Amino acid sequence: MFKNPAELAERVLAGDPVTPEEALELLHTDDPGMLDLVAAAGRLRREHFGMTVKVNYLVNLKSGLCAEDCGYCSQRLNGGTDILKYSWLSPEQAVEQAEFGIRGGASRVCLVASGRGPSNREVGNVSRTVEAMKEQHPDVEVCACLGLLKDGQAETLSGAGVDAYNHNLNTAESHYESICSTHTYQDRVDTVERAKDAGLSPCSGLIVGMRETDEQLVEALFALRDLGSDSVPVNFLMPFDGTPLAGTWQLSPQKCLKILSVVRFVCPDKEIRMAGGREMHLRSLQPLALHVVNSLFLGDYLTSEGQAAKADLDMIADAGFTVLGARPDAGRAPDAAPAGSARGAGSGQDAAQRTTTPCGSACGSAAGSGAVAGVVGASDDGSDDGTVTTADGSTNGGSRDAGGLPPERAAASSSVPTAPKVSPALAALLSSGDGPERDEDETRVRLELSPTVRRRGAGTSVAPNA
Repeated sequence: MFKNPAELAERVLAGDPVTPEEALELLHTDDPGMLDLVAAAGRLRREHFGMTVKVNYLVNLKSGLCAEDCGYCSQRLNGGTDILKYSWLSPEQAVEQAEFGIRGGASRVCLVASGRGPSNREVGNVSRTVEAMKEQHPDVEVCACLGLLKDGQAETLSGAGVDAYNHNLNTAESHYESICSTHTYQDRVDTVERAKDAGLSPCSGLIVGMRETDEQLVEALFALRDLGSDSVPVNFLMPFDGTPLAGTWQLSPQKCLKILSVVRFVCPDKEIRMAGGREMHLRSLQPLALHVVNSLFLGDYLTSEGQAAKADLDMIADAGFTVLGARPDAGRAPDAAPAGSARGAGSGQDAAQRTTTPCGSACGSAAGSGAVAGVVGASDDGSDDGTVTTADGSTNGGSRDAGGLPPERAAASSSVPTAPKVSPALAALLSSGDGPERDEDETRVRLELSPTVRRRGAGTSVAPNA
C-alpha cells in the first residue's frame, strides 16, 4: 500500500495504476488530510491538462415525459416533479441556443434529448442539427446524449459530424436495480460500446449520492476505467421532490472533493467534469475542485439552475486557470449571453428564455436547460427586480428566495436567473403546439422553487440524462 497520496501520485505517473483497495483508502481520507489528497490529484491533473479548463454547454433538444423510471430523475415516468416539457427544437433553434455557450468559450456543445432512446427519424433530426452547427462552427465539438442507441444509429450520428456520445453508467452494476427497473446496467454499457464502435468518443460518468456505498462508488469508477470512457462527468445527486430519492442528502463539500480526487487517481489522463449538482454540494469548494477536474458545464443543466455563466468564468480565472481554446486577449467574462445574468448551460438560451436540472449530467450528470418562457426580470443595472416575465412581455411578482432547503443546505441556493426578453427562436417555439403548456393564469411558467432543488420550468416531469 502507499504511504501518502503524493507517493501514490508519483507511482501513477510512472505507469502503475491504483487498485480498488487503494482507491477506497483514498476515499476514506480524513478531513485534515483532504488538502494533501487534492494536491496529489492536482499533480496528476496538471501533468495531463496543465492549467486549462474545458467548457461544455448543454442544449436541451427535447424536454418531456419519459417512459423510464430512473429514481434520480426529474423527468421520470409518473414523476411528481414540476418541470417544463416541449418537443424537439428545430436545427435553427438549437444552433441559436448553442451560440450563447460558444460565445462564452464553450469548445463542446452537448445536445441532449429526453426519453429511452431515439427513433431513426429523431436521429435524422439530430443529424441535421449537427450539420447546421458544424457549418457555422466547424471547430466546435458536438456530443450527443439521446439515450439507448439501436444498431446503426451511432454510425449515422458519426457520419453527420457528431464527435462524442454521452451515456452515463450512473452507478455500480451492483446498485443499478435500486435506481432503475425499466432498463438494465448492461443496456447502458451496450450503448457506450456501440458509440465506441462507430468511432465516437465515449463520454460516460456517474451520479454520486444515490445511497450507494463507498465500495459501490469505487466499483463504478473502475467500470468506467475498464469501459475506456474518454470523458467522465461526475454528477452530484439533486434530490428532486417527486422522485424516490427526494430528501437524500449523503454528500458534504469535503466528501465531493474527495470523490473527485479519487476519480482523478483512477482515471488520471481522462477529462473529468464536475457536472450537475456541483453548486449545491461543492458550494464554496468549487474553485478548489478545479485543481482536480479539468472540465465543467457552463451555466444551467437540464431541469435545474446552475451557477451564472459569468460566475463560472470568473471562478476559472480567479483560480488561475484558462478556458481551453480561449483567445489570448479574451476577458474573464466574455459576452457569453445577452444582457442580464448569463446563465447559459442548459438550453443554450439566454436567461430571458429560461425559468427555474446526472444526470450531468446531461445524463451527466451530466449535465441543458431547454426552451423556457418565464424568467425573473432584470433591471437596467442587471440586478434582480424579482418579477417574472411571461411570453407576452407582462410581469408577475416572483420570489427571489430559494427557501425551503434544509438548514445545512441553505448555502447551496443561488440567485434566480435574470434577463430582459424572449428571443425569436423561443417565441417561435412558444407559438407552436409543441411549446410549454400554459398555466391556468395564462402565464407560460410558474416560478416555483423546490424545498430541495432549484428547478427550471413547470408543468410536467421529464427524462433522465440518459
